Amino acid sequence: MSTGSELLKQLAREVAMLPQEQTMEAGRKGKHLFIGIPKEVTPQEHRVPLTPASVAVLTGRGHEILVQRGVGGSVQFQDSDYSEAGAKLVDDARSVFEADMILKVAAPVEAEIALLRHKQILISALQMGGQHREALRSMMDKKVTAVAWDFIKDREGIYPIIRAMGEIAGNTAIQVAAEYLSTDKGGQGLMLGGISGVAPAEVVVIGAGTVGEFATRAALGAGASVKVFDKSIYRLRRLQSILGQRIWTSVIQPDVLLQALLQADVAVGALRPEHGRTPMVVNEDMVGQMKTGSVIVDVSIDRGGCFETSEQTSLTDPVFRKYGVVHYCVPNIASRVPRTASYALTNIFTPILLSMGEMGAFEDVIKRNIGLRQGVYLYNGALTSEILSEAYRLPYKDLDIMLAAF
Repeated sequence: MSTGSELLKQLAREVAMLPQEQTMEAGRKGKHLFIGIPKEVTPQEHRVPLTPASVAVLTGRGHEILVQRGVGGSVQFQDSDYSEAGAKLVDDARSVFEADMILKVAAPVEAEIALLRHKQILISALQMGGQHREALRSMMDKKVTAVAWDFIKDREGIYPIIRAMGEIAGNTAIQVAAEYLSTDKGGQGLMLGGISGVAPAEVVVIGAGTVGEFATRAALGAGASVKVFDKSIYRLRRLQSILGQRIWTSVIQPDVLLQALLQADVAVGALRPEHGRTPMVVNEDMVGQMKTGSVIVDVSIDRGGCFETSEQTSLTDPVFRKYGVVHYCVPNIASRVPRTASYALTNIFTPILLSMGEMGAFEDVIKRNIGLRQGVYLYNGALTSEILSEAYRLPYKDLDIMLAAF
């Protein structure tokens, strides 16, 4: 039986979703958006949230966009591309933060949080591992409304941006592995696919979610021999079905996984936790028994990694060796291919922003868009994420109940 609190939350959700007259009127009138896109200051973050083509679509609908000069340099977008698309170029971040809504890729750093204005809207990554209590407190004091794009869901209940970045990460992980298998990178001097009469490389993929799926696709496409592990038999069956071919799969069992790692030339960590830290399924002793010159690409490192020997690295210094095994542990691996990643981001952000302009006030938007509401972790300064509330011992308010009061 549901508790009184659960019943209250359910009722609040139903009330929040009612097509109220005020909401409909705001939707008809629409709303002028004033969006600021600052240049990313987080090290090695090269992605941009909107391409010039998407900016042109938004400005064509009457929305105003401020873009800091140099924002698209890493992805070969020139300042003139943005100005010709209708954006206004500004020289510094402070000018960008005059906008009503700030749209960026990486979570805000301390200097950016200091620039946030009272009751401003922020859309960015959350990156809970790097978020600090003081940063959240400062945003709460300014009554900021913050949306984490990594928690936004679509109509099917899927995290669309996480999936897109996962597809990129899975493909890129195999490209990275192929590169570091070469002798000049400290590897064994192997091709992933081998040739006639020469066995292909052995690839172990740990995780059968989006990252694991696309890592498997890329490895098979390169001609490698692939073994996939996951804790869920359902995900393994789903992967077999999606690929349309039989591949070697197993639930995660330490002895079976060890035997696969002993033969592996490449091991990809592709596990994603439901909450908190990635489960660490490969201990240091197992890594110590792997082949000298083999390669680990731990895509899960942004949530702690699934190899005990993993330590975060960067795009400028991406690898280290331990027990003779090359470790590639870059948390924002999608920034290795920032142009592709930027197009993936803009394909998702643009429809969301257009719908905001059509519906009216932000309150109306998140009342009607349940998926976007999933990404809200601060609302007018109130912390609406139970996970962050528990992690930092800060007061929590239920967003559905707050919206039902309007």
